[in-house]
Amino acid sequence: MFSSLRKLFKPDADPREARRPLWNAVIAAARAPHWYSDGQVPDTLDGRFDMISLVLALVLHRIDDDPDQAVAGVQLTELFVDDMDGQMRQIGFGDMVVGKQIGRMVGALGGRLGVYRAPDGSDELKAALVRNLWRGKEPPEAGLAHVLAGVADLRAGLSAMPVAALVAADRLPGQTA
Repeated sequence: MFSSLRKLFKPDADPREARRPLWNAVIAAARAPHWYSDGQVPDTLDGRFDMISLVLALVLHRIDDDPDQAVAGVQLTELFVDDMDGQMRQIGFGDMVVGKQIGRMVGALGGRLGVYRAPDGSDELKAALVRNLWRGKEPPEAGLAHVLAGVADLRAGLSAMPVAALVAADRLPGQTA
């Protein structure tokens, strides 16, 4: 009898949690040390946000290739928003500031989703990376080359992966276990 009551009052599982392994893989890929050491992306709050946005944009582009997986892309974006909200609160931002900052972050992600569609190696992609990862300051040539190669490698790996497998993945192509 009690198990029946427990089932009756138990909340439904959050469907976004099915994307949690993929979200964790996005974070792991964005925090890979090579971006910050070899790529010389600033290892700051802004630099980390920018790398998360870059990797997330590439993953969302791949998910967009399969219209049947549109809900997975929305769920992944919602996890991004929830995580950024939680991180800001943990740092100490108050309720009044968090909403505005989240709005800016979502706007920044939206802009990056557009510019990161530029072809690998293009001047448009290089300019977007410099503007976003290095905040418009000229990066070291070797750092930019490393990031461009990393983006191309990640795109190639994502393209080789069926979208249905990607949305259920717990690591991205090129990540080690």
